[in-house]
Amino acid sequence: MEEYNNNSINTKESEETYVVVGVRFKDFGKVYYFDPNGIPLEKGDGAIVETIRGLEYVTVTSMITELPASKVTLPLRPVIRRATDADARAVEENKTHEKGYLDICQREIEGLGLEMELVGCDIGFDKSRVTFYFTADGRVDFRELVKKLVSALHTRIELRQVGTRDTAKLVGGVGPCGRVVCCASHLSGFEHVTMKMAKDQGLALNPTKISGICGKLMCCLKYEEETYEHMRNRMPPVGSEVNTPDGPGIIFENVLLTEHCKVKITLQDGTPELREYALTDLVVTRYNRKKADNTGNKQDEGGVPSDIED
Repeated sequence: MEEYNNNSINTKESEETYVVVGVRFKDFGKVYYFDPNGIPLEKGDGAIVETIRGLEYVTVTSMITELPASKVTLPLRPVIRRATDADARAVEENKTHEKGYLDICQREIEGLGLEMELVGCDIGFDKSRVTFYFTADGRVDFRELVKKLVSALHTRIELRQVGTRDTAKLVGGVGPCGRVVCCASHLSGFEHVTMKMAKDQGLALNPTKISGICGKLMCCLKYEEETYEHMRNRMPPVGSEVNTPDGPGIIFENVLLTEHCKVKITLQDGTPELREYALTDLVVTRYNRKKADNTGNKQDEGGVPSDIED
């Protein structure tokens, strides 16, 4: 395999590029880029890298490649070496100590009467640091706790307060769908999720039905948002006037998944009726501009969505 020079910096379209390798510190964690330092690495390999907190064990998630400076955080820290079997065993051994460390920390928390909930811990690769993660309703003065933990564990101690979504990712669990929660199974980061996404997808706006075990809106609401956005832009907004095979009518509701519209029409005897038509069976005669402006639908000068007119 070709070895890369860690000083290799090329110019492409007036922007510097850097040779990097993508790694993760945790399963399904965020991808970070490091300088491969001339070491041939492949996806799935273990490696030891230098961080501001000391040496850490990582898993390579992407092949060595070049990225523009705008996509990396400088300065790039180097990969020290490829991980050995002994390194992998050391990581597994650290994991076996986590429960014991959590028990010690929990006893100290209870002894000090601190209002905080311990949710996890992380032991550094070289055991020079132990990080405890906790949740709390407000700020917690844990200085005395740190002193007791340093005395008990004889290593550097860090305490980090995390939110409910981070707690779900650390602890894991089963979501309303019956599967392991996305954040603990495959998501590397949290997307911004809003109630508008649930509304656009026609879901019941009941917090208990659209919230995950973390109490926040479910991350999966984001998955189909782009598709719903595209489909919504194809549909004439509610209130638009259209011609149907049965005569003129007004859009009452859009069924995005099937691209059908429910239209209010008036029968020959003057009786109003609600009928459903395929989008392709309708011709928009007057576009509801106000509704379109609120929903983001495209407009042309004639007031008809350009992609519907086609």
